[in-house]
Amino acid sequence: MSLTGHSLDEARRDIRTRLQAAGTETPELDARLLLGDVLQLDLTGLMTANTRKLDAREAAALEALTARRIAGEPVARIFGHKEFWGLPLALSPATLVPRPDTETIVEAALELLKLEGRSNDALRIADLGTGSGAILLALLSELPNAHGIGTDINPEAIKTATANAAALGLGDRATFLVCDYASALHAPFDLIVSNPPYIPSRDINDLAIEVRAHDPRLALDGGADGLDAYRVIAPAAFELLASGGVVVVEVGQGQEGDVARLMAEKGLDQGAPTKADLNGIPRAVMARKPLI
Repeated sequence: MSLTGHSLDEARRDIRTRLQAAGTETPELDARLLLGDVLQLDLTGLMTANTRKLDAREAAALEALTARRIAGEPVARIFGHKEFWGLPLALSPATLVPRPDTETIVEAALELLKLEGRSNDALRIADLGTGSGAILLALLSELPNAHGIGTDINPEAIKTATANAAALGLGDRATFLVCDYASALHAPFDLIVSNPPYIPSRDINDLAIEVRAHDPRLALDGGADGLDAYRVIAPAAFELLASGGVVVVEVGQGQEGDVARLMAEKGLDQGAPTKADLNGIPRAVMARKPLI
């Protein structure tokens, strides 16, 4: 049934019902977001205009977006952007959709730097596997004198991250390079961060359709045990970090012990206790290069 002639309130309820039937996790929120995108209205605008009728063009556009969401495409992919750490970030097929869990990496790094009184220092930061640039750009937005380099093996991801840095006014403090993790980097760095692929290969097909069908597999697949990336990052961090420098990495559920062990085997001390995300899952593993 066409939505032409439906009021905004009727259309919202209809879309919510369809999204709920399709098994989406947040049907009410998604319905509001899709409707707001088509009409270029925020939540207040939608509520104020809830009796307004949709014309044929608006109805067709809304139906098209709803069909994409029902098919499992995330709202962020549909819109082509996602907010992270309060920063609007453009996405591309080569980048992950940044998730709230990953903000734990930013929080952990900033808390450690604040504790050490280094928040205003001219820090040098590396973000390995930067994707959209989310982690690095969030850090630079909070550390006024820091400079950073983000790396990614996918040139399209580097283009996206570079554009995001420019759009946020951080382009003069952020550089992005195409390489495999740290292969093109030169020491020293004060801080290394990464949200590497950590899903075991056998588990990829069990992920939600929003992830397995729309996030790049290269950014998800962590090899047979999910730890391949950390086996590369740990020795690289030891070589690249300045004396006393810190590496902070995101890990999957239950991986914190294995990742901490890999760091220790390469000569890195535990930098601080592992920090949990908002769901209480250990998420940010930190390790420090010993003082020399």
